[in-house]
Amino acid sequence: MNELIEIGLSAVKQHQSLPFSIYCANDEQHIVNVPIAKPLLVVVLSGSKRLIDTEEVNCNAGDFVFMANTPKVAMRNIPQNIGYMALLIEFDYTDFECLKYQSGAKKKFINGQVDSLFQMSLKQFIEWAAVTPPQLWPIRRQELLQVLFLQGFIDLGSIIEPPTLTHKVHTIITSDLTRDWDANSIAASLAMSESTLRRKLTAEESSFQLIKDKARLSHGLHLIQSSSEPIGAIAQQCGFSSQSRFTDKFKLLFNTTPTALRKTIMSEVG
Repeated sequence: MNELIEIGLSAVKQHQSLPFSIYCANDEQHIVNVPIAKPLLVVVLSGSKRLIDTEEVNCNAGDFVFMANTPKVAMRNIPQNIGYMALLIEFDYTDFECLKYQSGAKKKFINGQVDSLFQMSLKQFIEWAAVTPPQLWPIRRQELLQVLFLQGFIDLGSIIEPPTLTHKVHTIITSDLTRDWDANSIAASLAMSESTLRRKLTAEESSFQLIKDKARLSHGLHLIQSSSEPIGAIAQQCGFSSQSRFTDKFKLLFNTTPTALRKTIMSEVG
């Protein structure tokens, strides 16, 4: 894992826009209600990760876990030796079209060990992404999926489902987090009335305001984990007019404050 750590940290220091992130921590992190908007690959490079949903998944250094889109999951990031480090790659639903998977029972997690072939593929993904335009990134994401599929993880397709209305609204909001989105404009973009939008979201046990808050706060969580930007600046990027308002809502959702979370993070990040 040392080579992945080295090239991963080097890439995020030199480039602002990349199709992956490196999360690092010196102290243990315990975060609840983390929304996963799209299928997410997490490769633990150092330390360990615990995911708690209807089942518990434990990943040590050298393990990976593929997470399905889910409204919320609790996680613990536990440092060991040089700390906690993980490589995160978010996938689009269309990336999975390259797989010939069979329909079956849906899964929330698929986990395994990173062997030499998959590690080489991850290394190439990091190096290639740093020098190629975003239009070509899906090619390498699909390559990672195919490598895992050919290694026997034939149920990768079981972690994806057609995007719900909640996910569609989430995607629209995240396209411009600084915009003060209202339900009427979202409904119009989805070719439905505002009342229909609210009724369908209620049927999915969601609401427009809840989606809006989660979209903004999850992006804030990502920026705190992956950058050294001041928390006030992060609050503004997430559409909050004040840092205190951002902090209050962050604490309510994740059961920790931005400042407390930032203190756990290695100084090398960003």
